[in-house]
Amino acid sequence: MFGNKGSKPQNRIDCLIGAGTMIEGNITFSGGLRIDGHVRGNVMAVDGKPGTLVLSEQAQIEGEIRVSHVVINGTVVGPVHAAEYVELQAKANVTGDVYYKTLEMQLGAVIQGRLVYQNDAKSDKIVQLKPAAAE
Repeated sequence: MFGNKGSKPQNRIDCLIGAGTMIEGNITFSGGLRIDGHVRGNVMAVDGKPGTLVLSEQAQIEGEIRVSHVVINGTVVGPVHAAEYVELQAKANVTGDVYYKTLEMQLGAVIQGRLVYQNDAKSDKIVQLKPAAAE
């Protein structure tokens, strides 16, 4: 329970997309990328290399995310594919399916989609969240 998780994202940020910046198009990166602005396009780590994506509270992504580690505290409209680790912080709002190996979710985070567990054997466990009954 208190052992070394080993799959936490790296702390180093190699690139920053600042608040007030709008990018239209796909982004491919390696290392660490922090987004405070708005991206309309897919955000992907270079194949075969670990990539850590950090989305601040102001960040918005409209497109697919495909990285090894992701920390989300902003808005994502599209699927999130994390080969290793997903952290959904309190202000996270994801509209789309989240594919993960390790998931950490804080109180207040919102997912409008499916949580799909990815294990090494490629047998997916799908958690379908059902809305509460109206009273």
